[in-house]
Amino acid sequence: MTEARGKPRIVIAAANSGAGKTTVTLGLMAAFRRRGLAVQGFKAGPDYIDASYHAAVTGRPGRNLDGWMLGADGVRELFWRGSEGADLSIIEGVMGLYDGKSPLENTGSTAELAELLDAPVLLMVDASAMARSTAAVVLGFQQFHRGVRIAGVIANRVGGEAHFQLVRAAVEQACRVPVIGYLTAQSRLAMPERHLGLIPALERGDLGPLFGQLADAVLQTVDLAGVQAIAEAAPPLAAPAPNIFVRAPQDASTAGAGEGDPVVIAVAQDAAFNFYYPENLELLEWFGASLRVFRPLEGEPIPEDACGVYIGGGFPEAYAGRLARNTAVLDSFRSRIAEGMPMFAECGGFMFLTQSMTDLEGQAHPMVGAIPARVTMTPQLTALGYREVTALEDNVLLERGESIRGHAFHYSTVVYDAPVPRAWQVQDAPGEPVEGVRGPAFVAGYTHLHFASNPRAAARFVAVCRRYARTRPQGARRLGG
Repeated sequence: MTEARGKPRIVIAAANSGAGKTTVTLGLMAAFRRRGLAVQGFKAGPDYIDASYHAAVTGRPGRNLDGWMLGADGVRELFWRGSEGADLSIIEGVMGLYDGKSPLENTGSTAELAELLDAPVLLMVDASAMARSTAAVVLGFQQFHRGVRIAGVIANRVGGEAHFQLVRAAVEQACRVPVIGYLTAQSRLAMPERHLGLIPALERGDLGPLFGQLADAVLQTVDLAGVQAIAEAAPPLAAPAPNIFVRAPQDASTAGAGEGDPVVIAVAQDAAFNFYYPENLELLEWFGASLRVFRPLEGEPIPEDACGVYIGGGFPEAYAGRLARNTAVLDSFRSRIAEGMPMFAECGGFMFLTQSMTDLEGQAHPMVGAIPARVTMTPQLTALGYREVTALEDNVLLERGESIRGHAFHYSTVVYDAPVPRAWQVQDAPGEPVEGVRGPAFVAGYTHLHFASNPRAAARFVAVCRRYARTRPQGARRLGG
């Protein structure tokens, strides 16, 4: 018999980008934490940075849900798995409620997630220049797609209590849903930004004062009990059949994954490299990896017991000078790549493996040099959107013809100084028919990949690292936690 549980949950959505979703989401999380609840944060779409704030305020990994990257079954499985042990799950939306991959359907949108998870929606509306017209906006969102249930409204940027009461009266009369609170325009709650969006929580230092202010603001003017009641009224969810966290398929590509002692895979994690989907790391562990965190920015070379390296995205351009001066770190990458250690590098990690990185001031900084290419930062966004990549040849993640999904988001260009074996064919990327670089034992590229869209990639990487551990000198000593 299929298990069903209450799984209290709520989606924080908005009529448009910039309506205050992140501020309200963090404020609600901080306020519920203050009241002793275990809160799980989810972010709609591929954004890493908002999820990093969720992690900082809740003390639990911030997780992403994306209907296009994960599919309906994947969304349900990762939500079920991620919400275990939580009293309440808060899902922060992306853009406007119905904005996603296509203007003609809900794929990749907040609305899709709300429908897949049968989750009530708390709609944020910027009421700064409206009163009764706010009701027309809410009514339009209610009627646009009947599969989405708007269960409450928060008015943002209102002029004060009197303005809020006008909005409340109009919406509750016309839309028959409660307006359970408001926020005024408060510059002290503005979140600092840089070119990729918010500054990651990892770089902000002590976030306690900010979260405290956000909690105070929400508690003053939002009915927290009303929000909790909406979340707890969400229908029970049936436990999904696992499709992602399952035993590795045993074939030539993944032979050895999930067997024997854990194999050590080093993961770069510091202010320069910190964009990782938690499930990517958890899938590596699921298939038999023991993860070792190291900090290249702090001068830490690849750990001696590592048999593979995963170096994700982040903001290496903000620290290019420091990275270039860490010659012991650069040398450790060069020597490990030369001896054939398996390695996966995405976006910022890919940039780190090139010959040089030129910052916005025009200063070129030497990098690892494993890829004969030069990266130049630009003030303009150069790539944005979903990506589906298909391996052109076998590599450490994929077999030839195998695909995986992810996204690209970067402010840089790359020029290759010599021909290189390209990693994959790219769909949904105008002007980029091929992307990434395939080395003898590494694969690197701009695309951020989500292993949950093809768990075989994680199984294959662990298997490749295990085979490497057994063939290098003293390999047996490199197995084990």
